[in-house]
Amino acid sequence: MKKRLLIVLAAVLLLLLPLCLSYFSQHVGQRTAAESLEVVRKSLDRAVVECYAVEGFYPPDLDYLKERYGISIDETIFYVDYFYLGSNLMPDITVLPISRGGAGHD
Repeated sequence: MKKRLLIVLAAVLLLLLPLCLSYFSQHVGQRTAAESLEVVRKSLDRAVVECYAVEGFYPPDLDYLKERYGISIDETIFYVDYFYLGSNLMPDITVLPISRGGAGHD
């Protein structure tokens, strides 16, 4: 009887293992994506403030930051909306992840 119980328990554990691995894999992937998004946001903010400190004006567009401050953004992963407000006003920068799976899928 004990042997049969152990076999059933082992079978249940073997069935649960792939489910647990899948769940944790997704969780780690989501966490990494969120951290990457935050890194891009902070890099842009830092570059914008550095430009203002060094040159006395905010950068007029994203290309200015790419050319002069080494900003590199993977535009297949992130969409950056850069709204220039004026040379003495910090631009409004929005960074959004691009969905890879089509409608409603990440």
